[in-house]
This record gives sequence, C-alpha cells and structure tokens, in this order.
Amino acid sequence: MKEKLIRFMQGRNGVDSLSKFLLIAGVVVVLLSAMFGSHPAGMFFYFLGWVLIIYCYFRMFSRNVTKRYAENQAFLNKTYKIRSFFQKQINIWKQRRVYHIYTCPGCRQKIRIPRGKGKIEIRCPKCGTTFIKKS
Repeated sequence: MKEKLIRFMQGRNGVDSLSKFLLIAGVVVVLLSAMFGSHPAGMFFYFLGWVLIIYCYFRMFSRNVTKRYAENQAFLNKTYKIRSFFQKQINIWKQRRVYHIYTCPGCRQKIRIPRGKGKIEIRCPKCGTTFIKKS
C-alpha cells in the first residue's frame, strides 16, 4: 500500500509550507464557523474553510510543480518577516536558562551575558557604551 502511494505521488507537488498554512487555516475557519451556527456568517465561514482545504489538496496533488513552487516561494517571501520574528523569539527563550540578554542603552543592540557572574560591567561591542548589570 505504501508503494502505491509513493508511485501515485511521483511527479506531484506534495506538502509544502503554503499547503500546511492553507490546511491549518481551513480547519480553524471551519471550527470558527461552528460558533456562528446556521447564521449566514457561519455558513460563509464554513464554505470559506472548505474552499481553503480543497485548494490545499489541489496544490498537494497538482502535477504542475513549477507553478506550485513559485506560489510557495511567493508565500515564503511575503511571510519572511513574521516567520523570522517568531524564530528569533523562540531562540531567545531557549537561551534564557543559560544567558541574560540585555539591551544596550545607547544603540539598542542585544547583548548576551552568561548567568551567575555577579555584577559586571558590560561594554557594547557595537557602540562601545559601558553599563553595569547583574548577571
């Protein structure tokens, strides 16, 4: 069965970032439509959610890989700033156990200092401003 699925998907686009986004957005919108019930707004959200899900599967099974690749690249380019912001925040939170992260009062540069060193004088590598903080 697995081999049949692999043969079926050969030459097709498959799952990419835009497809994942469309699927998640479609499911969220369908679930959101349940809050409105049979109200016209609820029916609109229900229909919109299913359109997003169907388009997601159309993209995954499409044989026009070059066009789907271009769509995915355009999506990634438009969402780059948002994705990089969240990736930076995740990275900062992972480092919080081992490091203090301070902001330079002169140039707003973020400076990473190891924890447990007591009161230290920090010199900003960018602008040279010195300030005292507890690590």
